[in-house]
Parts: sequence; structure tokens; C-alpha cells
Amino acid sequence: MSRMSDRSTNGAASAEPAIADIDAATRRLMAALDALESAVERRREADRDENELASRIQALGADRSRLADELDNSLVKTRKLERTNREIAEKLDSAIGTIRAVLDAGENTR
Repeated sequence: MSRMSDRSTNGAASAEPAIADIDAATRRLMAALDALESAVERRREADRDENELASRIQALGADRSRLADELDNSLVKTRKLERTNREIAEKLDSAIGTIRAVLDAGENTR
């Protein structure tokens, strides 16, 4: 019987370190899972930020295209106005010349 009681005593003594090892491993596993969960949440937030940034960049690109079109249209209108202004200035100069000629001719006949 002394052998049996030695075995059960040795078995109980060796079971305690095994339980302590399992407890330590469980704590390490829980800490690793917590760290993994934190890393996943940071990654999700970074992905959300990245998606938001991509949306903003796309909106800025669309705004840029719209503004470029508006600028092109404004340049076309400006050129047309400048051309029309030159044509009007030439017609005014011609009309002024004609009026001066008529006035000069009228003064010469007096």
C-alpha cells in the first residue's frame, strides 16, 4: 500500500505544476487574444480612415474636373468678349472717322 499512496501523492504533486502551467498558458492566450482584438480594431479604424480619405480624394478629383471645365468655358467666353470688344472698337473708330469727315466737310463748305 505504501507504493499506492506514494503514487497518488506524486500524482497530486505533479498535477499542481501542470495546473499552474495551464493557468499561465491560459493567461498568455487571453493576453494574446486581447492584443489581437486591439490590433484588429486599429486596422478596422485605419481602413475606415483610408476609405474616407479615398472618398475625399475622389470628390476632390470630381471638383477639379468640374472647375477645369468651368475655367475652360470662362476662357472661351472671355475670348469671345475680347473679340467682340475689338470689333466694336473698330466700328466706333470708323464711325468717329466718318463723323469727323462729315463735320470737316461741313466746315469747309461754310
